[in-house]
Amino acid sequence: MLIDTHCHLDAAEFALDRATEVEASIQQGVHAIIVPAVCADNFQTVIDLAQQYTQCWYALGWHPMYIDRAQPSDMHALRQLIAQQLQGPNKLLALGEIGLDYFVTKQNVETQTYFFSEQLKIAQSFDLPVILHVRRAVDEVLKYLRRFPVRGGIAHAFNGSVQQAEIFVSMGFKLGFGGAMTYTRASKIRALAKAVGLDAIVLETDAPDIPPEWVGQQGRNSPKELLKIAEVLAELRGMQIAQIIEITSKNSVDIFPKLAHLYTPLEVLH
Repeated sequence: MLIDTHCHLDAAEFALDRATEVEASIQQGVHAIIVPAVCADNFQTVIDLAQQYTQCWYALGWHPMYIDRAQPSDMHALRQLIAQQLQGPNKLLALGEIGLDYFVTKQNVETQTYFFSEQLKIAQSFDLPVILHVRRAVDEVLKYLRRFPVRGGIAHAFNGSVQQAEIFVSMGFKLGFGGAMTYTRASKIRALAKAVGLDAIVLETDAPDIPPEWVGQQGRNSPKELLKIAEVLAELRGMQIAQIIEITSKNSVDIFPKLAHLYTPLEVLH
């Protein structure tokens, strides 16, 4: 069983064939797809997707690249929505996608850090893990996690150092690896995928973004690519694909216990 820990299945790129892509991913062994929100405009969309598709689960939060649309009152609204969603059976797994982006939007650092801090406080209140965006801002993200500690989560599309990885792991986080790892020229991230503890790695596509090498940088990524991404990790680590699937699935369940019913240990499979 594969778990795609980060997939924007709600994106417009999937408007015409979303059901087909979900079915194709199931055929490739993907039994759970986690869909993080990016702003209030798509909160209801990701909730609806989780209701429509058995395989889909969701997170709610404001992405740093959308944060200029937010007002302080939106944090109160987010807190209320999470409280509402957590009543009774639900498929809400985390607060996300939240964090900092110092690559595209560094000119609004003060705004980003304010809303990141406020969302970490919300995660604390509900004891929820967080799905983090950390692009070119790993040290700053870690600084705010020390200030507002949460129960862990995932550092999505991780591309920091081994030392930074170890700090995240010590805080209860897993590290997301996906399409970027598949490029033979991506020596840094491939070295990271080999160096960090396997118990710290989860798999993701970030579809429709970060397409793997065989799709091409101008192509559309999809959750059905996760099996081949797992095969790349297996090759890099010199392991059997079944081991990679079993361990990364367990890692995902460690962060998101609601998925525990999907996890089957390798010894049971044999």
